[in-house]
Amino acid sequence: MIVIENVGPRSPATTKRRWANKIKWGFLLGLMVLIYGSHAPLITLTKVDGQVPFNASSCVLMIELTKLLISLLSLALTGSTSTLKSPPYLLLVAPYAVPAVLYTFNNNLVVVMQAYMDPSSFQMLSNLKIASTALLYSVCLGKRLRSAQWVALGLLMAAGGFHSYSTLDLQGPQRADVDEGPRLHITAWGLFLVLVYCGVSGLAAVYTERVLKSQKLPLSVQNLYLYVFGVAINGLSSLSTIGSDKRFLEGYSWVVWVIIAGQAANGLLMSVVLKHGSGITRLFVISSSILVNALLSWAILGLQLTPLFPLPCAMIGLAAYLYYR
Repeated sequence: MIVIENVGPRSPATTKRRWANKIKWGFLLGLMVLIYGSHAPLITLTKVDGQVPFNASSCVLMIELTKLLISLLSLALTGSTSTLKSPPYLLLVAPYAVPAVLYTFNNNLVVVMQAYMDPSSFQMLSNLKIASTALLYSVCLGKRLRSAQWVALGLLMAAGGFHSYSTLDLQGPQRADVDEGPRLHITAWGLFLVLVYCGVSGLAAVYTERVLKSQKLPLSVQNLYLYVFGVAINGLSSLSTIGSDKRFLEGYSWVVWVIIAGQAANGLLMSVVLKHGSGITRLFVISSSILVNALLSWAILGLQLTPLFPLPCAMIGLAAYLYYR
């Protein structure tokens, strides 16, 4: 006997909850896009004589420490501190060290890669992490994507590459000779490092999502484990710069503290997305942030937008429609 379920109209309470959930997610994702997009313009505002006045490794450590303190505060407010009374099992905590190692590796790799390519080439090629994340998401998490969704991710990657290319300062030979400015270049070793960077980036995101979803622990506890390792590993990295010409908190201004607060909030919000959403949503957030970045750079820094700027905007919008319809 075939049983047909009652598919009558939803109750007003159910409809209200659905809309409230959509509004919450819309606000969360919009806030993340704003924070991601404002990161580079805020760093530019801190520059003195074209140079960043603060120690970059100390800033990363402060971000990780802020996320750790907020996680502890969240535990206290939710009354979940009882989970910390007994020492956690090593096998339970150890997986949270992997994302910290991977992200620290990539942060240092970005610095190394600058010797083998120009920043503009890196910006364009780094969009390949969309492809690597999508492939690992499908293979490692067993998530089968529809053909339209693969097309959407390809469109998203193309939008990032097109936006990067359209904003390049392609100097003519005569102007380049006069200005003696840096030209577009990338070596074979640089191309290999970019592929490694994109692969590690996708692996870190997919692995973090798998860990957060596989363990039935409160998110605040999981964040605590993540950021304990983040503070420890970045603390060791920061110790290697003790002999540098900048002291730990030297050059910190109110803008730097805004950057630290914003990036800490973004990290915590991203854990919510990976726990209750997906890593693909993270890709759309990052891609959408380039539009906010361009608008803020135009409004705050006076940079000129190219006539082709609306095209990547439309491509990202179309990609979101194809993926989530």
